[in-house]
Amino acid sequence: MILLITGGAGFIGSNFIRYILKHHKNYKVINLDKLTYAGNLENLRDIDKSYKTYSFVKGDIADRRLVNRLVKGVDAVINFAAESHVDRSIIDSSDFIQTNVVGTQALLEAAISAKITRYIQISTDEVYGSLGKSGYFTEKTPLAPNSPYSASKAAGDVLVRAYCHTHKFPGIIARCSNNYGSYQFPEKFIPLMITNALENKPLPIYGDGLNVRDWIYVDDHCSAIDAILHKGKVGEVYNIGGNSERKNIDVVKIILKKISKRLSMPFSTSLIKFVPDRKGHDRRYAIDSTKIRKELGWKPGYNFDKGLDTTIDWYLKNKEWWQKIKSGEYKRYYKKMYREG
Repeated sequence: MILLITGGAGFIGSNFIRYILKHHKNYKVINLDKLTYAGNLENLRDIDKSYKTYSFVKGDIADRRLVNRLVKGVDAVINFAAESHVDRSIIDSSDFIQTNVVGTQALLEAAISAKITRYIQISTDEVYGSLGKSGYFTEKTPLAPNSPYSASKAAGDVLVRAYCHTHKFPGIIARCSNNYGSYQFPEKFIPLMITNALENKPLPIYGDGLNVRDWIYVDDHCSAIDAILHKGKVGEVYNIGGNSERKNIDVVKIILKKISKRLSMPFSTSLIKFVPDRKGHDRRYAIDSTKIRKELGWKPGYNFDKGLDTTIDWYLKNKEWWQKIKSGEYKRYYKKMYREG
């Protein structure tokens, strides 16, 4: 099978490429990535050297000529490419609309022309909006996005749904809860808390810290996408969750405790700094993943404690990776390599 994976230099995309090549050694992977600030080829340095079936193309999913060329002969497209940081979308949503909506539409048109057999849109539980203290998002929960980011992702999802209905397009939508794990960009919540703690810097938490998220280890998300790729039903939506709801403040306290144990030194909760809440901050997300568990036989292999242990150990062992990112060194290197700006 030949896969075109977009956004494969990012956090989840790079982990999925690593996962799919490990579990399907005869598959060929083409990685299309624009290499924006969160795209990092360091994430795939080992893959680039070890697998002849892997290739990288720098480019934008909204570049129709490039995408039309790349999809020829491809069996499936998996679209991870996205602008995904909520805070950035609040400041300026232009890039989010361009990539998450216009880019998705360009991929869909190219995939139709090339007659691919499967297209998977990687989405998010944030398209459902915010939950109260009880209940869960199901695949039938109405879309009610509350940020420019989630609105742009919902728009991409609706486009995929429309193409499935109108063109009998072989699309599937996967909506996942909050991911964490290796190679996650340090602006995101868990790696920010880990790396700031290791640098003895303040740990910023929005509002009162009581916002709740359902966490899933990235490898479990990858195995779910693998199941959808091979067994998912065209036209369907599959929710992917880790059944690991935690308050933000509790996650930070657990991280401090685990790092303290590893380094045999106390980390004071005085590092925690509450900051003004994000505009429109959703209070709670929680996924009901019954459908993918029952229909596709998927289940997560990591509970939150095991996944967080694995994640912290990775950041401890790979300080050079995240220190380059925080310092801006990696960005300067790739700008020079690709003659950008």
